[in-house]
Amino acid sequence: MDVGAFILAAQFPGQGQEEALHRAVRSAELSEETGLDAVWVAEHHFVPYGVCPSAVTLAALLLGRTRRIGVGTAVSVLPTAHPVALGEQAALLHLLSGGRFTLGVGRGGPWVDLEVFGSGLRAYEQGFPESLDLLLRWLREPRVGADGERFAFREVAVVPRPDDALAGPVVGAPPVVVACTSPTSVRLAAERGLPMLLGMHCGDEEKAEVVGLWRKSALAAGRSPEHVEAVAARHVSAGVVQIADTRPAAAEILTKAMPGWLRQGLEAHVTVDGRERRMRDPVAYAELLCELHPVGSPRLCADRLAATAERTGIHRFALLVEGSGDLAATEENVRRLGGEVLPLLR
Repeated sequence: MDVGAFILAAQFPGQGQEEALHRAVRSAELSEETGLDAVWVAEHHFVPYGVCPSAVTLAALLLGRTRRIGVGTAVSVLPTAHPVALGEQAALLHLLSGGRFTLGVGRGGPWVDLEVFGSGLRAYEQGFPESLDLLLRWLREPRVGADGERFAFREVAVVPRPDDALAGPVVGAPPVVVACTSPTSVRLAAERGLPMLLGMHCGDEEKAEVVGLWRKSALAAGRSPEHVEAVAARHVSAGVVQIADTRPAAAEILTKAMPGWLRQGLEAHVTVDGRERRMRDPVAYAELLCELHPVGSPRLCADRLAATAERTGIHRFALLVEGSGDLAATEENVRRLGGEVLPLLR
């Protein structure tokens, strides 16, 4: 089982942005110290839900601060990025880190980000497949040109090559995972032979159904059963973790802190076209997350992760560790995850 920390750089009420970023970096450093397998970092724009605007930039910093742990983006938002620029950054981090970087990409939302960065609503609604395919070509081919609806340019050399034979132990391109939130995105990932990142709002039953759809779609696209099994082993399940001596104590930490962060963070999202959006009730959402994920004693958390793996077939986890909003409490949470939960799983 592969257990990693999911880091949003969440800004809780009353906190400054520097405080949120410092807690994010410290959480990642401690994740390596305590034996976790990976750190996954998110990106958001213009909202306190998460104050890191570039997951790949934060990933670069964390790769430089660590020596062993894997670092991935969860996710870099493709509709507001140029696939070639993102591919160049991914190749650079892949080579310089000795293959410790994973590029997670997603479609994002219909937010004002699309207006600010000039990509427009069409890039979100229709342009994701074109962007993803161009990104994959950049990571896999020595020279790339484009003649698409959004991207068109003459053939150019890929520099640096992510599979550069002179790079020592690094072999092949950096791994890519796709955040999947709809049947369309599940099929998109399956047809391209890419593993999925599934969100923390989903329970085990829903995730198992999504994995089943992915597997069926991959086989229908002509992928061999052996390839499907190999890729399926790299799916990632996002969740929340909070460890205390008892489940009520752990749940109390999250239900006291998370609703305020969720309320101010989710309310700050602005749609690009003025469409109405439904916001989850912050208290009910925090309570739901406590029900779905490893929240409680070390034994309960280990059993919960093992049960999720058995029910869904997913054995890689990205667990939000900063739900308390407090640096000291987050550090303790990470230490207990690595020191008390992991040994029970292994």
